[in-house]
Amino acid sequence: MFVPSKTMGTVLCCICGVAMPPNPANMCVSCLRSRVDITEGLRRHAAIHYCPECQSYLQPPHTWIRGLEPESQELLAFCLRRLCLPLRRLRLVHAEFIWTEPHSKRLRLRAKVQAEVIHGAILEQSHVVELTIHDRLCDSCTRVQANPDQWTAAVQLRQHISHRRTFFYLEQLILCHSAALRAIRIAESDHGLDFFFSSESHANKFVQFINGVAPVKFRNDKQLVSHDPKSNHYNYKYTFSVEISPVCREDLICLPPKLSNALGNLGPIVLCTKVTNSIALLDPISLRSAFLDAKQYWRTPFRALLSSRQLVEYIVLDVEVESAEVAIGGSKYMMAHAQVARVADFGNNDTMITIKTHLGHLLNPGDYALGYDLYAANHNDFEIDQYKGRLVLPEVVLVKKSYQRRGKPRAWKLKGLNMEVDTTSKGRADEEKRNTEYEEFLRDLEENPELRFNISLYRNKEYQPSEMASTVDGDDVPAIPLEELLAELDLSEEDEENQGADNMNE
Repeated sequence: MFVPSKTMGTVLCCICGVAMPPNPANMCVSCLRSRVDITEGLRRHAAIHYCPECQSYLQPPHTWIRGLEPESQELLAFCLRRLCLPLRRLRLVHAEFIWTEPHSKRLRLRAKVQAEVIHGAILEQSHVVELTIHDRLCDSCTRVQANPDQWTAAVQLRQHISHRRTFFYLEQLILCHSAALRAIRIAESDHGLDFFFSSESHANKFVQFINGVAPVKFRNDKQLVSHDPKSNHYNYKYTFSVEISPVCREDLICLPPKLSNALGNLGPIVLCTKVTNSIALLDPISLRSAFLDAKQYWRTPFRALLSSRQLVEYIVLDVEVESAEVAIGGSKYMMAHAQVARVADFGNNDTMITIKTHLGHLLNPGDYALGYDLYAANHNDFEIDQYKGRLVLPEVVLVKKSYQRRGKPRAWKLKGLNMEVDTTSKGRADEEKRNTEYEEFLRDLEENPELRFNISLYRNKEYQPSEMASTVDGDDVPAIPLEELLAELDLSEEDEENQGADNMNE
């Protein structure tokens, strides 16, 4: 069956006589644009104010907006609001940035607008706007520049333990959630950090954030700075004292008798497996678990019997599985009997210890593990004395599998807070200890996917993989997969061109 092809009819433009598709105005696009300018009255130049200290933009009259990255969608929306387009008679179809020199203090936008012209015809036209960036300090940065110590509220974050691994993890949480974005100064102190804010509300919001990610107790106080009796105006300085629980992940704990009974005769020798705003406890012998929130802990506080700094390395000689694998609190465990020996004593004597462990799904003969040597440990704990000899301590409690590493460079990195570090002789002496603890924290991130779930990992651009480096460590050494490092992956030039073409087509 013959089907005739459909062709669009054309008419002649009433002005220049060029053949064109019909439209209500009976005019071609060139003639229509030469007689009607829908961008008439639109601003072609504008000015915006930028604070170079906190990288924020001024939204008149007094609002400063932070977090606007260069050429981002948020910055584009901010610039369009500053243009005050008459959207009653125009329709904004598309907007994009035009490339300018980064140091030119200029932003150029190309906006496509549509409007109804003669006899209902719709005309689309491009409009280029140039915005000039003027540097101007915001109110908070102005006060800081005048007097860096002019703070209104201070948050003293403390944890009274012998290591700083908790603060390494809190630092990443603070960066990931931008919790300390309003802090005008951060200083490192003994057993903690000090955060200084220009407003009490900012400090209170930060304390509430810490209260949501760690088991803490806090109190606040205020001191009168000045008083104006005529206007009845008072100026105070506020101080928030926040204390974090001294119990950390992988600590060995002896529960108080009352708390053990309240938890259904749990333990009393338990391991701390996770610390958020609650403390997760696990009995490594019976695989019973319990959770303590901040109120329950501070009602009956206790300290760790042994901390992660007292872990001893063992070599596994034999493993005999006792039960099937079970999942508790998102982690997997398997009860097994294992025969282990201290690495320091291996080859010097024939001392072998048969223990019961919850790591049967991870350990194989020949593996290494870290655990607590309760037989040789020198502990003086008040909670153990309360049991009056009724408590039988196991000789060894294994905590985690150990991997033999050779210092292989990492393909990822972490960001850090801009804080003032102690430069005194005491601070320099603790630098080596700090570096060792930071390396242990990085290894914990590689071995525990749940630990790095709420933090941001960034690709290390200086990392250069090599075949020699890949064969240094064993195949079973955990590593962070590439898909978790997409935060700072750069698109190739080809991808950028394709993405730009897609945006133009849209």
